[in-house]
Amino acid sequence: MGFLKRSKKKDGWLTVSFQRDGICAGRVQRVPDAKAVVELSSFYPSNAAPSAESLEKVSKDLKAANFLFGTMLSGGEYQMLTVDAPNVPQDELKTAVRWRLKDMLDFHVDDATIDVLDIPVDPNAPSRAHSMFAIAARNALIQSRQGLFAEAKIELNVIDIPEMAQRNISALLETEGRGLAMLSFDGDGGLLTITFKGELYLSRRIDVTLPQLLEPDTDKQQALFDKITLELQRSLDHFDRQFNYVNVIKLLLAPTGAQGLHEYLAANLYMPVEAMGLEDVFDLSQAPALLDVEQQQRFFLTLGAALRHEEVVL
Repeated sequence: MGFLKRSKKKDGWLTVSFQRDGICAGRVQRVPDAKAVVELSSFYPSNAAPSAESLEKVSKDLKAANFLFGTMLSGGEYQMLTVDAPNVPQDELKTAVRWRLKDMLDFHVDDATIDVLDIPVDPNAPSRAHSMFAIAARNALIQSRQGLFAEAKIELNVIDIPEMAQRNISALLETEGRGLAMLSFDGDGGLLTITFKGELYLSRRIDVTLPQLLEPDTDKQQALFDKITLELQRSLDHFDRQFNYVNVIKLLLAPTGAQGLHEYLAANLYMPVEAMGLEDVFDLSQAPALLDVEQQQRFFLTLGAALRHEEVVL
């Protein structure tokens, strides 16, 4: 998944994401039959909008020219929709999906940059009709982001989305032959994904932000916990109906620092709920600061995006 095709002249991904309070950068090295090693995790605090100057500093500090360079859109910068997969040749796929999106976007489809991601079908089902994800972002946003990196003299190889970053982490924690649900929170809200055999099958946004979860008001927190639980129950029930051949074994809760959320979900959902940490996925020996839960939350999706490996871009 990515709005730009990757280059083949560099090796390894350096991912930069823009957060409300600064720029987050991460680099990961995959290791055969072992945990991926976090080789770099750097944060550049800033309350200003990202600038070419700030990106140039990141690039020089981290020797960005030696690596494939990626960035990630924020939750409100794109729309991710499920559509019926058009029965057309692959080279006509995006055009056909664009036509299907014309009444589904909150902006004109001619102003959209579109990418697609297939949702695998049940190999034992008699009918092979299936769905796919369509990801749409405004052309102006994509061009602005490309221009920002170009001004900073950085070759931008891919623009990714949080769903795929979370998919990358979930895929490494799956139990063979079982689906895995994962829930994370950041300043854009909650993100629920379900993966199976390393593929993304479901994505749902939950309108509860991490700052809201961290509020000390216990009454407000209880209401948020109730809202999250209801959204999870609805999404999991929907998934069971749509993909009854996928047995989702558990829900993993990404680091949040929110006291009581894990216990509440575990007591109110029908499936096991486990809290996870980055140390379950990554070798943090070169990045011991990431043992802190606040840092784990900050770098969660950035490092997930840095796990990217070569994929077929449709």
